[in-house]
Amino acid sequence: MTASASALVLMVVCVASVSAARIADIRNTKHNFSSVVTPNLLGNGDTRTVSSQGEGEICVFCHTPHGANQQSDGPLWNRELSTSTYTTYDSGSIDSSIVQPNGISKLCLSCHDGSIAIGSVRNRSGSGGFQAGDIAMNGTGAGGVMAPGEGVSTGYTRFLGNDLSNDHPISFTYDQALFTADGEMRDPTQNPIRVRGLNPRPQLEDIHLQPAVKNAPTSDNGQVQCVSCHDPHIRDTTNENIKFLRLNRLQKTAPDGSNTFLPASDIICLACHTKAGWENSAHAQPNVANETYTTAAANVREFAVGTAVWQTACLACHDTHTVQGSRRLLRGGVDGSSLTSSSGYSIKAGDGDFAVEETCFACHSKDGGTLNSQSTTFFEVPDIKTDFNMPIHMPIRSSEQAAGREVHDIGSGSDGVEGTQRGKDFIESQANLGKISAGGSLNNRHVECTDCHNPHRVTKRRQFNQDNGGGVMDPAGTHNHDNASPHTNIASGVLRGIWGVEPVYTSNSFYVEPANFDLKRGDPGTSTATNVTQPYVTREYQICLKCHSNYGYDQPPMLGASPVTTQPGVNGMFQYTNQAREYNSPSSHAGEPRSVGTDGGAGNNSGFTWNTNNHRGWHPVREATGRTPGARATNQNNWTSPFNNAVGVQTMYCSDCHGSDTNPGTADPDPGQENGAVWGPHGSTNEFLLKGPWSGNAPGSPQNDFTDRPGTGDNDLGNDATDHLCFKCHRYEQYASPSGTSQASGFSGMGCGCLGMGGMGGGSNFHRLHSTRVTNFRCNMCHVAVPHGWKNKNFLVNLNDVGSEAGFPQGSSNEVRNNTTTAYVAGPYYNRAVLKVRTFGRSGSWSAGNCGSIGVSGNGATGVGWMNGGGMGGGGMGGGGMGGGGGGSEACSNVP
Repeated sequence: MTASASALVLMVVCVASVSAARIADIRNTKHNFSSVVTPNLLGNGDTRTVSSQGEGEICVFCHTPHGANQQSDGPLWNRELSTSTYTTYDSGSIDSSIVQPNGISKLCLSCHDGSIAIGSVRNRSGSGGFQAGDIAMNGTGAGGVMAPGEGVSTGYTRFLGNDLSNDHPISFTYDQALFTADGEMRDPTQNPIRVRGLNPRPQLEDIHLQPAVKNAPTSDNGQVQCVSCHDPHIRDTTNENIKFLRLNRLQKTAPDGSNTFLPASDIICLACHTKAGWENSAHAQPNVANETYTTAAANVREFAVGTAVWQTACLACHDTHTVQGSRRLLRGGVDGSSLTSSSGYSIKAGDGDFAVEETCFACHSKDGGTLNSQSTTFFEVPDIKTDFNMPIHMPIRSSEQAAGREVHDIGSGSDGVEGTQRGKDFIESQANLGKISAGGSLNNRHVECTDCHNPHRVTKRRQFNQDNGGGVMDPAGTHNHDNASPHTNIASGVLRGIWGVEPVYTSNSFYVEPANFDLKRGDPGTSTATNVTQPYVTREYQICLKCHSNYGYDQPPMLGASPVTTQPGVNGMFQYTNQAREYNSPSSHAGEPRSVGTDGGAGNNSGFTWNTNNHRGWHPVREATGRTPGARATNQNNWTSPFNNAVGVQTMYCSDCHGSDTNPGTADPDPGQENGAVWGPHGSTNEFLLKGPWSGNAPGSPQNDFTDRPGTGDNDLGNDATDHLCFKCHRYEQYASPSGTSQASGFSGMGCGCLGMGGMGGGSNFHRLHSTRVTNFRCNMCHVAVPHGWKNKNFLVNLNDVGSEAGFPQGSSNEVRNNTTTAYVAGPYYNRAVLKVRTFGRSGSWSAGNCGSIGVSGNGATGVGWMNGGGMGGGGMGGGGMGGGGGGSEACSNVP
C-alpha cells in the first residue's frame, strides 16, 4: 500500500470514529416496536417499554410505501395527524411568536400528545392494499396511547398532552431577527445550525432547522421543530441514554470558557443558547458543582448513577419536557402536591402553579433528596430553604405574595425604559415591581430567587469581578468578612450578572428622593472594574434598591402585605421607608467636622438652626463616611471585627444587618465555617429580617405600652442586650456595659466625675455613662429607629426639630415631647425617642449643654437639669452650663 493510500485509509478511519457516536439504527432503539426483531438497547443505556403484539415490521408504525398521509410534512407518513388545539409555550423573555405546532412536529405529536393510539396506522403491513387499523400493543396506556410514565403531568413522561406550555417551544422561526432580539442565541447561519434543503447540508450531528415552506428553504425561514434536536432513528454507540438527541445530552468535559460550541463535549443546549458567563459559572464547573445525584434522583431523570451536577449542566435546573405548570422549562418548578416516583424520589405532581424556588430547593435544601450527602452538616451547597422557613422571611412562595401568584416575569418591560434584550439579564418592568405610575400595582411586589441571582452567571468567588476563567473559585461565593483587608461593599460572586439600579441624586437633603436611576445590567465578562459607573452591577445595594426605593414604587408600601413579613405596628412602623433616599451619602457631608446640617435637611425652628457641627449620617452601605477614628476622636476597637479595621474608610453590605440570626458580637452567620448558615436576607427569627433583636412594641398593643419589651441596648428586666442587632458590629462593652475599661468615643467631652462616674472614665465615653445613669437605657432614645441614613449626624434624633418624617407639614420644624416624661413614638424613625439637641457638638467635644429643650413648646430646660429633672444644669457632661427650671417635666433619666 502506498503512503498516500495509507493516509487515506487512516483519514477515513478517523472520520468514522468521530461520527460513530451517533448512528442511524432504529432497529436498536425504543422506536422499534416489532414483535419479531427485539432491539439490543444495552449499547445506549436504555430499555424498551412498548412493543407490538404480532407486528413484525419496524417501519410500518410511521411509514408506508403506499397510501401515505398527504397532509403531513413527513416522508410516506403512515399515521393520521392529531386535530388537537394546543396551549403553546410562552414567557416574557421569548423574542419569537409561538404558533400552533405545524410541519414535521405534528408527526411526533401524533403519538406523543396521547390523542391517537400508537398502533393506529393508515396502512397495515402485508395488507396488499390500503388497510387502516390498530395494531395491538404492549406497554401502552389506556386505549393504546402513550404510557403515562410517572404521571402525565409530572414531566417524567413522554405523554405530552395538548398543553405544551411546559415543553420546549416548537414551530417558531429561528432567524437573524431572533438572534438580534434575544442576545443569547447563536447566529443561525453558523455551525452547528443548518436549514434543511440548503447547502451545506446538515450533518447528522447538527441542529436541523426545518424550512417554514416545504421544499422552499431559505436562510431566514428555518424553524425549530422536534427534529431540530431529535432524530427518531438514531442511537449512541456508547452506554448512554441519548433520548434520540443529535448532540450530547450531558456535558462531557468542563466548558473551556471560549463560548464556542464544541460538538464533541458540549451539551446540546449550548448549540443554540449562548448564556453569557455560563461556562465559568459555579453551576458549570467540575470543581464546584461536583456533587452527584442520589440513585433515586438519577434514575427518575434517566441519568447514569454517579452523574455529577456539572455534567447535567442545563438539565440540572431545566427539562425540555418538564412538570405541568412550570415556566421556562424549570425542572420541578411548581408548587402543589408531590408524589413518590418509581425510583423512590419525590417529584412534583403537576397540580400546582409555577414556583421558581422549588427548582432551587431541589439542591439548596437539607430535605431535597437530590444530591448525595445533601442532609449532612456543612454540606457545600448552600441550604437556602431553611431560611425561607423561618418566621420572618422574604415572601418567596406565591401563597405569601399579595397577588397570590408568581408575578415575577423576566424580560417584561419596554425597550424605551428597560432597554432591549431584557430576558438575558433577567430584567423586569417597573410595573412588575409594583410601580403604579408604570402601570403596575403594589400587589405585584414580590421576590423570587432570580430577582437577586442569575444562576447562569453566579461564581464561587469572594467578589464578582475576580477572574473565574477555567473555573477558578474560592471557598465560598460570599464576601470576605475578616480583618485581612478593609471591609467593602463590592458585590460577591453569587450576585454576579444580575441587574440592579444606581440612584441619581439632585439634592443632599434627607427629604428628597432620587431624581432618577441608572439601570445596571449584564455580565462583566473579562472586566474587573468595580466603580459604580460601570454598566453592570458592582454593589449589593444596587440589587436591593430596585425594589426598596422609588424605582420600584411611587409611595413606600405598607407593612403586612404578606403574612410572613413584619406586620403593621411593629417598632411603631406601618410603612416601609425609601432606602435610596436614606442612603444618599453626599461627599460634602463626609468627614468630621462638617457644618452642613441644613443642606442635609436639618430645620429652622423659631430661629434655632442645626447647621453647625452637623451633617447627614449614614451607615456606609453606598459610600464610606470619611469619619476616621482620628476625625471623630474615637477608638477603632469600639467596633467588632472586621469593622474595627479602616474605620471611616471601609464600607458594608445590606446583608451585614439583614439575614438569619447570628451569635453575639458578629454579623457572620456561621463564623469559622464556609458551608454552614448562609449569608443574605432570606429569613430570620427577628422582625425586618434582622440578624438580632431590635426594639419595638408588639402588633396590636397600645402605642406606648412597652412592658417586658425592652429596646435595643436595654439591660433591664433581665434582658440580655449583648445579642441585640447594634452589637453585632458595635462592641457591647463600649456602649452598654457597666463594667470594664472605657475606650475613647466620639460621644465624649470633659470629665464627668460630678455625675458619679469615678474611675469609669465617663468623660471619654458618654455611652457607658448613660448606660449606668438612665433606667431602661436603649439605643433609640437618642438614635433613629431606622438607621439607614438620616438628616443629622450619628443618626441622632432631635425632638426640637421634627418635620414631615413624623407627619408634620413638609418643610416645618417642630418641638415635640413637651412637658412630659413619656418617650416620643412616631414611626418609622422615632420609637421611644427622648433626645432634644440645642446645638450639635463636635465629635469628642460634647457637653451637657448641647442637650435640652429650646423652649418653643417644651419646658426650656437645658443640660443635666433637663436630663434628670433637677431643674439645674451645672457643669455635668463637660461644663454644659446652667439648665432652666422645670426639667422634671421632660426628664430622660427614667423613661418608661
